Amino acid sequence: MKIDPLAGKPAQLAPRADVPRLVSAYYTERPDTSVAEHRVAFGTSGHRGSSLNSSFNEWHVLAISQAICDYRKRQGIDGPLFIGIDTHALSIPAFASALEVLAANGVEAMIAARDEFTPTPAISHAILAHNRGRERGLADGIVITPSHNPPEDGGFKYNPANGGPADSAITRAVEIRANELLAGDMGQVRRVTFARALRASSTRRHDYLGGYVSDLASVLDMDAISASSVRIGVDPLGGAGVHYWQAIADRYRLALTVVSEEVDPSFRFMTLDWDGRIRMDPSSRYAMQRLIELKDRFDIACACDTDHDRHGIVAPSAGLMPANHYLAVAVHYLFRHRPGWRSDAAVGKTVVSSQIIDRVAQKLGRTLYETPVGFKWFADGLLDGSLGFACEESAGAAFARRDGTVWTTDKDGITSALLAAEMTARTGSDPGDLYRALTAELGLPYADRVDARATAAQKALLSKISPQQIRSTDLGGERIREVLSHAPGNGAAIGGIKVVAENGWFAARPSGTEDIYKIYGESFRSEEHLRRILSEAQAIVDATLQSA
Repeated sequence: MKIDPLAGKPAQLAPRADVPRLVSAYYTERPDTSVAEHRVAFGTSGHRGSSLNSSFNEWHVLAISQAICDYRKRQGIDGPLFIGIDTHALSIPAFASALEVLAANGVEAMIAARDEFTPTPAISHAILAHNRGRERGLADGIVITPSHNPPEDGGFKYNPANGGPADSAITRAVEIRANELLAGDMGQVRRVTFARALRASSTRRHDYLGGYVSDLASVLDMDAISASSVRIGVDPLGGAGVHYWQAIADRYRLALTVVSEEVDPSFRFMTLDWDGRIRMDPSSRYAMQRLIELKDRFDIACACDTDHDRHGIVAPSAGLMPANHYLAVAVHYLFRHRPGWRSDAAVGKTVVSSQIIDRVAQKLGRTLYETPVGFKWFADGLLDGSLGFACEESAGAAFARRDGTVWTTDKDGITSALLAAEMTARTGSDPGDLYRALTAELGLPYADRVDARATAAQKALLSKISPQQIRSTDLGGERIREVLSHAPGNGAAIGGIKVVAENGWFAARPSGTEDIYKIYGESFRSEEHLRRILSEAQAIVDATLQSA
């Protein structure tokens, strides 16, 4: 991919997000359901879009909220609905719209005490805490966030009673119903005013921050972190967990410094991402320049994206750690330091995550559960304890409590970040040193991702490609060992293809939002071998699409 000349530079060099215009467009623009881009569409992380192009406006949120109410009624879900927002400009107006519908439908909506922003993992934690031991009156939730997307975007996610991202069957039902409501000019949407919704007996306040923070010692060795005096620097990136970190430091007496509590919906304090846009991606070295500068001030520096479900880790020995490097270290550490976990608890990972995780799982004697992209595939395994740890390549992970029971079934950037401090406290080495020791034993992977242009028709072909269509027999000078169109862990379609040789692999899948396909590649031989794999991968995919 082509790197913008402004990548890594202060965001002040780019045009400022016009927040008043964003909010105005949210209320004034109306989607046209004859235009595909204007309809509700749930990807791997809910519905996302911008009010400026009529893909995330008031009508979308009203329709999705009503569709969720209809779904709850059909399924007999009558417990509370936990709802929270991040700090994007469109999140507050979207929250108001959603609450108007929830109140009109008599849904018991649990909104944040003190109107606090609420991280995704705090919503999942609250759902699971309520549902523990219950068979009736089960809770679910809504998270209003576009994750690490640019300031112009809004997002809306639904988490059912298992606490994790809704599966495809649920999101498809909600999507269909929401689009029916849009096409019907919203005539079947029930709604009251926001003022009335706030006063409704069904609207209640919930202390997400207190409930989450007070329970952290059940998932992390907070005593070890405190006793070690590991110096932790945290940059919340102006996100939903902005006030959680100081509360954590105070409660557990940690040597933790929050370097900034600034909240600005234009996110002007960021540095620009690879394409010159503002993006709160804690795994991007371009977007994380401010965090990287903390390397020599702290024993561990960490950041989370806007809804705090992803993490970025800076270790003095390594700088900003690539997501897969840290995830491999986390797996290796956790399964050796959690004696309360089930002996058969497996390691979950997506098909495009590094194979160093496979090698770590094999070393530990743990089953590997490999799924398509999307954290929804891990929710049930985390819930029943059959997964001790689950992760995806984009710096998202969750793991069990110390006794092996469920903590969250959605990604948790806060616990993943604090885990780096626990590792350092208990091993005396930072995660960068731990990764070097691990690769000295298991091999050093070289990995990258490239994007290639593709038409909508080509993307559709790639999403349904079969192993029989791959004619090549070699990859990077090695015999191809297997070609996968379905994930080994659960047999679900990966929406693309993965080609595996002895010391390297590639996976290709279409983007859900852009006219490109993504090629992930990895080599356990050299950087040169990786470049060869990526080049051959693009040729293999292009030839396959042309023949199709």
